[in-house]
Amino acid sequence: MAPFFNFLDFPVLLTKSPIWKCLLQTRLVLLGVKSSRRSYLVEKFLGEGTFGKVAKCKNLSTNKEVAIKIIKNGFDNAGEKELKALIEISKLDADKYNLVKCVDVFRYKSHVCIVFEILDQSLYDFLEDRTFRPLFVQEIRAVAWQLLIALKGLKRINLVHCDIKLDNIMLVNQDSKPFRVKLIDFGLASKTKDIPTGTRLQNICFRAPEVILGLPLDERLDMWTVGYVLALLYTGFCIHPWDSEYNIIRGLYTNKFFTRTEEDSKQLIDLLKQMLEIIDFYRMVFSQRLYFVDGPLAAGSLNVCIHSTKRTILIKRQKKKKLIFFLLNCICISLSVSIQKDF
Repeated sequence: MAPFFNFLDFPVLLTKSPIWKCLLQTRLVLLGVKSSRRSYLVEKFLGEGTFGKVAKCKNLSTNKEVAIKIIKNGFDNAGEKELKALIEISKLDADKYNLVKCVDVFRYKSHVCIVFEILDQSLYDFLEDRTFRPLFVQEIRAVAWQLLIALKGLKRINLVHCDIKLDNIMLVNQDSKPFRVKLIDFGLASKTKDIPTGTRLQNICFRAPEVILGLPLDERLDMWTVGYVLALLYTGFCIHPWDSEYNIIRGLYTNKFFTRTEEDSKQLIDLLKQMLEIIDFYRMVFSQRLYFVDGPLAAGSLNVCIHSTKRTILIKRQKKKKLIFFLLNCICISLSVSIQKDF
């Protein structure tokens, strides 16, 4: 499949002053020199990260809203790395695999601007709005299903996201498609074979043990972070200390991950334990986890309708238990590993 854009055909951002000065105000028009189809009106700014700023814009020819990520000066490598990852992702059906869709790329001087489909809000913002009140099991089930499908898609192209966290999981449209999510921000994504041993990756709260310990890395570090995200959605708080890597490792080797042991949550916790297995060799591999997605869970146990057009299925207590077994088989500690409790 051909790439969705041509690096040699970047339109230019036409402005009379440096882009970061212009971006202090809205109503800025981003114009493509070759085609009016690639002209965008900045409506408001959605946020700013390490590598760039994201603006909500309108395509002036189609009147469709988009999100444009503008890479900062000095982060050329990050912009190039994200573009390479997006080219790989373009080989997949982004909607099928719950990955954000890139629709255009253009350049202004040294700034690369990447145009994405517009989404709703991140899971972090969603939880913050509800004061981090935990989600219901059926809601976590819908999120888990989609994130595992996203990992399955990345596995097909041998890509590791390397920065999965609440901020990088977006709700598509919470009003019309409740808990329909997509994975975003591939600025740190790498091919499995290209991740050097000892690379420092991930937000410290979501950092996998093999990253902290400087061990060889692969797609299993994404499985860890997905499991941790699901555990956070279930509890409403981080399940171990995260002020330092020392305390993270020490906290992992305790029995205090989960204290909520209600019968209807046991299966969820069993799944998360396997996703958050400290020894990555024993961590649930994708084929094992996706058996639930393609097998019994998908066949009749998924109680949350991902697409709003599909029928709503009433949650039954027995089926709820099956999801919990699926979810909590992804995250905690290997009981077979004997390590001193106080580390």
